[in-house]
Amino acid sequence: MFGGFTSLKTPSGTDFGEQMLNKVASQSIRHLFSESESVDISVRCFPSSKLLQGSIDSFKMSGQKLLIRKEFWVEDMWFETDAVSIDFGSIVSGKIRLKQPTQAVAQVTLTEAGINRAFKSELVAKRLVDITEPALMDLSGGEPVSFTDIDLQLLPDNQIRMFAKAALPNGTVPISLTSTLEISRRRRVLFQNSKFEPDAVPEAQRGVSEVLTKAFAEILNNMVDLDRFDLDGVMLRLNRLETEGDKLIFSGYAEIERFPSAA
Repeated sequence: MFGGFTSLKTPSGTDFGEQMLNKVASQSIRHLFSESESVDISVRCFPSSKLLQGSIDSFKMSGQKLLIRKEFWVEDMWFETDAVSIDFGSIVSGKIRLKQPTQAVAQVTLTEAGINRAFKSELVAKRLVDITEPALMDLSGGEPVSFTDIDLQLLPDNQIRMFAKAALPNGTVPISLTSTLEISRRRRVLFQNSKFEPDAVPEAQRGVSEVLTKAFAEILNNMVDLDRFDLDGVMLRLNRLETEGDKLIFSGYAEIERFPSAA
C-alpha cells in the first residue's frame, strides 16, 4: 500500500508522497510567522520510496514579508537543509517529526524601514525607557532617562547612522552617532566604533548629547541578541552581515530541532 502511495505521480510529474510532504511542511512553516506575504516550500526525495524510511534529500524554505512575534518584519528569509531524517508516520497524520535535529544554511534580509519599526516594538522599546545607569542619572539629577524617536539609516560597508532623542527631566536632547555593525558569538549584533556626530545636534547641547550618545551605544550593544527572537524549534546563527542599499543581509545557518505544529 505505502509503495503505491509513494510511487503515484501527479499530473505535474511530482510524486504524490512528495507533494503531500510539501503541503504538510508548508502548513508547519507558515505557523512560525504572525503574517506572511508568501512562503514557498520545496521538499525533494528521490526515489520517493525513501520516504518509507523517512529519508529526505533536501528541504528548502523561502518566504517574503514575514512578521515574527507580531512585531518584527523580515523582508526575506530562506534556508536549505541537506539530507533530513523524519518519522514517515507523522506525515500521514499531517505533521512532520524529525528523528534528529538538523542544520540548514540560511539568509535573512531586513529593510531599513523594518528595522526602524522594530525599535518601536514593545520588546525593544521597553529596554530603552526608564534607564537608571549611573552615567545617565548624573545628567538627569537622579531621574531615569528614556530614548525615543529612534531612526536608523543603513550606510555602505556595514555602517549605520542613528538619530534619537533622550528625555531628561528638564527637556529633550537629540543624539546622533555612526557605528559599524559586527557579529559576536554568531548570535549578537554589536554597534562597534560608535562616534558622536555633533553636526546633527545644536551647539548648546553637544556636551550633554555626546555623553548620552556614548551611553546609548552601550545599551544597543547589549540589546540585539538572536536568542530573544528564536522561532519555534528553529534557532538562527550568524556568520556574516552586510549592508546593501536600504537592506541589511544576514548569512548563517539555522539549527532546526523540530517542526512547529500547524495551527
